[in-house]
Amino acid sequence: MERRQVGASGLRVSALGLGTMTWGRDTDAVDAAAILRSFVEAGGTLVDTAASYGDGDAERVLGEQLAGTVPREELVLCTKGGVRHGPAGPRRDASRGSLLADLDASLVRLGVDHVDLFLVACPDTTTPLEETVSALRLAVTSGRARYVGLSNFPAWASARAATLLEAGDGIGLAALETEYSLLQRGVEREVVPAAEALGLGVLAWSPLGRGMLTGKYRRSVPVGSRATSDHLAGFVGQYLEDRDAAAVAEAVVTAADGLGRAPLEVALAWLLARPTVASAVVGARTPEQLKGTLDAVDLVLPSEVHAALDDVSAVVPGYPERW
Repeated sequence: MERRQVGASGLRVSALGLGTMTWGRDTDAVDAAAILRSFVEAGGTLVDTAASYGDGDAERVLGEQLAGTVPREELVLCTKGGVRHGPAGPRRDASRGSLLADLDASLVRLGVDHVDLFLVACPDTTTPLEETVSALRLAVTSGRARYVGLSNFPAWASARAATLLEAGDGIGLAALETEYSLLQRGVEREVVPAAEALGLGVLAWSPLGRGMLTGKYRRSVPVGSRATSDHLAGFVGQYLEDRDAAAVAEAVVTAADGLGRAPLEVALAWLLARPTVASAVVGARTPEQLKGTLDAVDLVLPSEVHAALDDVSAVVPGYPERW
C-alpha cells in the first residue's frame, strides 16, 4: 500500500487508514485482531481511534492487539481528545486540562508511552484557542505525541491554530482530520485550500459517505447495517433521505459497473486522487468489510470517470469563496 507524506511534515501514513469507532461495541476483540492483522499485511500503517470511542473501549481493544497481534512499531497511532461524557451526554472540552487528561488516559488504555498523532476532536467555543494550542505544544514537548493536529475545525480556526503553534518553537500542526467524500465536499470551499496553503495533510473520515457510497442502501436498508443500529442510525440517516446523495451514489454504481469494480473502490479511488488527502480512514466493522476496502488501493480512475464524478457531486461555491 502506498505511503504518503502528511502535508509538509515528516510523518508518513498509509493511503488507507483503519478507523476503530466500532471497536469494543460492534466489533469484538476477535474480529478486531483479524481486521488489524489483515490491514497490516496489506501494508496499512495508520490506525485512527479516540478517547471517546465506546467511552474508551475502542482504545482498550486496540491496546490488547498491540500487546500481541501486531507490534506497536509497525503502526502509526492516531488518537483524539476533547470530548467529555457526563449525565447530560457528550460535551466538547478542548481545555488544557481536558486534552492532556484525555491523552494520558489514552496512553494507558493503549499501553504505549506515546502516540504518533494527537488530534483535538472538535472545536470548543468556550475555551480560548490559545489554551487549546498550548496543550498541543505540551503534548509534543513532553514526548506524549510526535505530531499534532485538529479534527472537524473550520478553516479560520485551523489557520489561527497553525499560526499560534508555529510561533512558539516551530512545532507546527501536521494534519486536519475532516469528513470528506463524494457526498461531503463542503471542505473544498475553505478547509482544503487552507490545508494546502499551510502545508497540512488531510485525513478523510467517512470516505464512503457513511456507507452510502457502497451502494448497499440503493433499494432498502440491509439488516445488520449501521442504519439499523440504535447508536449509528442517526449517523447514516443524514444521507439516506437526501435525494442529491442518492443521485451521487447511483453515479458511483454506474461508474463501478462500467469499470468492473465495486462502488466503494470507485469512491475511494476518487478521494485518494484529491490534492492534500494523505489518507482515507475507513471504518470496517468486520474482516469481510475490510477485504472489500483493501481492493481499492490499486484503482486509478480514468480521467473521464473522475471528471464525471466531479460534476455530479460538485459543490457550488458562493460568497465569499467566489467573489
